[in-house]
Amino acid sequence: MEEVETVFGNRMTARYHQTDTWLYRNHLWQITASQVMRYYEDPAALELATSQLNQYAGVYQLAPGNELTVTVRGGKLFAARGTQKETEMLAEAPDLFFRPGIEGRRLFRRNTHGTIDAMIDRRNNEDMLWKRKSD
Repeated sequence: MEEVETVFGNRMTARYHQTDTWLYRNHLWQITASQVMRYYEDPAALELATSQLNQYAGVYQLAPGNELTVTVRGGKLFAARGTQKETEMLAEAPDLFFRPGIEGRRLFRRNTHGTIDAMIDRRNNEDMLWKRKSD
């Protein structure tokens, strides 16, 4: 299913997958259940200069022994926990990143001096705070 609407001149679309369960009883087909799920689609990515990406590089700690390392390579931002494989993070806006094909956002928090002091890993409106370790 596809839904299309125009909101104040902006065309908006959403795609859904629907599954219906029918049961034949009393000589009639009757719907017994229906489930609709929205397909996830990545937002448009914003290209940031390597100098901007370098601000995010560092080690972030969720708890002692649980760290995430953010690196910049080839003009792209990557993150890895421990020995896990790196995943690319794409900018949706300055300080706000997503991972392709994965719902949720990573928001880099700045302190009153404008320096990044934490990364907020937001999934389903639940936040995990990764504090930036001192360099």
